[in-house]
Amino acid sequence: MMRWPSLRNWPAVIGLGLLGLLAATFVHLGFVQPSHATLQAPAAQIHPLPAALEQWRDPQQQGDYFDQIKVTRVGYLVWSHFPVKVYVQPAPESLPLIQEKWPQAVDQAIQDWQAYFPLEITPDISQADIVISAVDPTQRSQGRIRSAETRFKLYVDEQQRLSHRYTIQVRTNQTQTYIAAAVRHELGHALGIWGHSPLETDALYFAQVRTPAPISARDMNTLKRVYQQPTRLGWPVQSSDAPSAP
Repeated sequence: MMRWPSLRNWPAVIGLGLLGLLAATFVHLGFVQPSHATLQAPAAQIHPLPAALEQWRDPQQQGDYFDQIKVTRVGYLVWSHFPVKVYVQPAPESLPLIQEKWPQAVDQAIQDWQAYFPLEITPDISQADIVISAVDPTQRSQGRIRSAETRFKLYVDEQQRLSHRYTIQVRTNQTQTYIAAAVRHELGHALGIWGHSPLETDALYFAQVRTPAPISARDMNTLKRVYQQPTRLGWPVQSSDAPSAP
């Protein structure tokens, strides 16, 4: 078993979407850990495939971009409990012009993925695995402006399993079509495709295009391969009362 001398020292990559921003930015992870206890990381193992991915077939064998997927310190970022719950924050009152197009665009993107993956919208943000929110376009991120951004953090859940949670932020100075495309792209990251496709015919293409692509067979082939890989996520951690290593 690998020990975590200091959980706060584990970094996570921020997923940058849709503007061709491939540079990685690092942030500290958020953890919940027992007081006066040392946590030991679970061994990386393979979870059973969710039924939708188990049944997925690509008769034309169009390939994938699995070689572009990044492996994190905890392995591949896959889910082990289903359905994955998504909470959609209402558009801010400060953005009245998007009050209608925001929920419609997000709902469309979620429905696109629901055809292939078990997702469920929850009205309770505390139960959400993925939180999607609209960002005021007048607010600037550090560095270049991004049309969308996905982040994850790790924590230990009530069953003492190593778990993760995502936040997706999407700028709203876009048409409804592009907002839906941005959410669809970022949801792909949050479901496990922690990387980008080099082909603009895939939903996870690294840049924004004039005509956004739907979820492609290559996207699905890549996602299925990701879920066939080992991960530390979803497996129980072990704790002891022994003091942490310095």
